[in-house]
Amino acid sequence: MSQIQLYCMGESGNSYKAALMLELCGFDWKPITVDFFGGQTRTPEYRRDVNEMGEVPAMVDGATSLSQSGVILDYLAEKSSKFGASSPEERREILRWTLFDNHKFTSYIATLRYMIALMKMPESPVTEFLRGRITNSMKIIDGHLASRKFLLGDKPTIADISMVGYLFYEGELPFDVTPNVVAWTERIRALPRWKHPYELMERTKQN
Repeated sequence: MSQIQLYCMGESGNSYKAALMLELCGFDWKPITVDFFGGQTRTPEYRRDVNEMGEVPAMVDGATSLSQSGVILDYLAEKSSKFGASSPEERREILRWTLFDNHKFTSYIATLRYMIALMKMPESPVTEFLRGRITNSMKIIDGHLASRKFLLGDKPTIADISMVGYLFYEGELPFDVTPNVVAWTERIRALPRWKHPYELMERTKQN
């Protein structure tokens, strides 16, 4: 069986989702560091050979090439028979939370963190707007987790791995994390084989 290759960078929470899933499932995999800040993802070669969308992560598993973290998580859950759905109802619930994450949570977190923590941009009406959207989504997630250990109940799924992607970048998150969300991230941190983003992938931006 060929080694799985993950095109990624340490600063990318979306890359971390895929890297964490690969690690939790015990796959034989190799991170291939992408120089996003140096413009590699915007080159014609990267778009032709790796990911036409010009993004990370991208994953190659033999003849299978995938991009978009949610798709990669779904593929790995099927391949490993871990962290996936056990019924059609659970499959739809995983999809519901993954779509919510991509549209209402990760999208805002990634943008705000990029502006404030990585690019050192000043506060502005844009950052205020993004922080407000994160706060609203955080309240929804916090309320949902008040009565359950993980998003679908007592077991973690790829919905949790998707949603938690950016929350382990301690010291780089310019917003408050609510108590139930903190407790949930600690339960994920306690999973066997869990590792921090910068343990799994190389950090590329020089501060």
